[in-house]
Amino acid sequence: AQRVAELLVEHGGGQILPGLTVAGEVPVRPAVTMDAALPARVLGVDVSAETVVAALEGNGIAVDLDAATGQIVATGPSWRFDLNDPYDLVEEVLRVVGYDAVPSVLPKAPGGRGLTRAQALRRRSGLALASFGLTEVKSLPFVGDGDFDKLGLAADDARRDTVQLANPLSSEQPALTSTLLIGLLRSTALNVSRGHDDIALFEVARIFQPKHGVEAPIYGVDRRPTEAEYAALNEALPIQPHHASWVMLGRAVRPSINAEGVDFVWSDALAVAHDLARVLNVELTVEAAQYAPFHPGRCAALKLDGQIIGHAGELDPRISQAHGLPGRVMAGEINLDAMFDAAPEVGEKPSFSTFPVAKEDFAFVAPAAVTAGALSELIAGAHEFVESVRLFDIYTGDQVEVGKKSLAYKVRLRAADRTLSDADIKAAREAILAQAETIGAVSR
Repeated sequence: AQRVAELLVEHGGGQILPGLTVAGEVPVRPAVTMDAALPARVLGVDVSAETVVAALEGNGIAVDLDAATGQIVATGPSWRFDLNDPYDLVEEVLRVVGYDAVPSVLPKAPGGRGLTRAQALRRRSGLALASFGLTEVKSLPFVGDGDFDKLGLAADDARRDTVQLANPLSSEQPALTSTLLIGLLRSTALNVSRGHDDIALFEVARIFQPKHGVEAPIYGVDRRPTEAEYAALNEALPIQPHHASWVMLGRAVRPSINAEGVDFVWSDALAVAHDLARVLNVELTVEAAQYAPFHPGRCAALKLDGQIIGHAGELDPRISQAHGLPGRVMAGEINLDAMFDAAPEVGEKPSFSTFPVAKEDFAFVAPAAVTAGALSELIAGAHEFVESVRLFDIYTGDQVEVGKKSLAYKVRLRAADRTLSDADIKAAREAILAQAETIGAVSR
């Protein structure tokens, strides 16, 4: 305070009057103990204890050096709230010694070993999504409660349980994202605001899921952590699976002089997931689902080995409107790590047959609860001659009794070693009909 008064007199034409007002006490900063040799170990240069003491005292820090033990007890000024541990003191010494005194050492890279399997699969996934006509974007992973509200997530939705940042860039986005859709929808809205009508974007990145009750240990930076310390640090990291996500709106095919344009539909979002699975040599199954932020009647759960690993479909119109997106918006998100774990090391080679194909159509009346996918799987596994199965019609109306629906399939039959005879085709048809009856589907 005295120094401030003196400066006001010197530079501001003030006058010091007699008397002194004391209000409270000047806060005393806690003392920090540091080994005098720590700056030398951290910086990699020779810094004597005398230099350390001089540097700290020059910055207004009270220093008590025990010459016998080499320990320094430093107490910062009342306004230095940033001096809390020994490494803060090392920074003070570094500023005095000079950054130019610290040698620049290039790290030694190990011999090239190529991409790891996970890296190769991620690259293959990104290239595949790009080849489907989508454009890759990279989004910032920061989110807040407002982002989850715009997605229409319930208060108890697991995706609201996030990893909180100690020093966020914005108080409105203090957490790491638990879904890639938030960043993709931001990018989509930005493109719409700049006049783009037909948009197809994707992102391959990590999401973050917290580990509750686990604290990250803090180690010194003056030495390399041990293997046990590395393991403890990795154990404390949040769960960070790689996901792929995509958003599409507008037209999939733009109009031309010869044809009208084709708009994106919800099945296009599902087709992206199936194409990605084909590239990775895994098989996805789908079933109807209700999952925010998707339209309750146009959403499919993506399952691998019976476990749900993603969703795809059309966004709820209220969610699209909340993000300022016009028309119908298609989207999807899937856990890539789960697909990588299931992907074979070496893909199976496709089998080809030079013999002619026999095409058969089947129409079944099945209970309403039977899904088209479940019946398709039964048909595909009914006989060795079944090469492919494709659903081409679903009908519910006056000609089908209440509580049931009609499902029609095109089935291709082929043998690898001969032309199918009438008896072969009949046997395959009977096997398909028998399998369908096991879930209550009968031929029309």
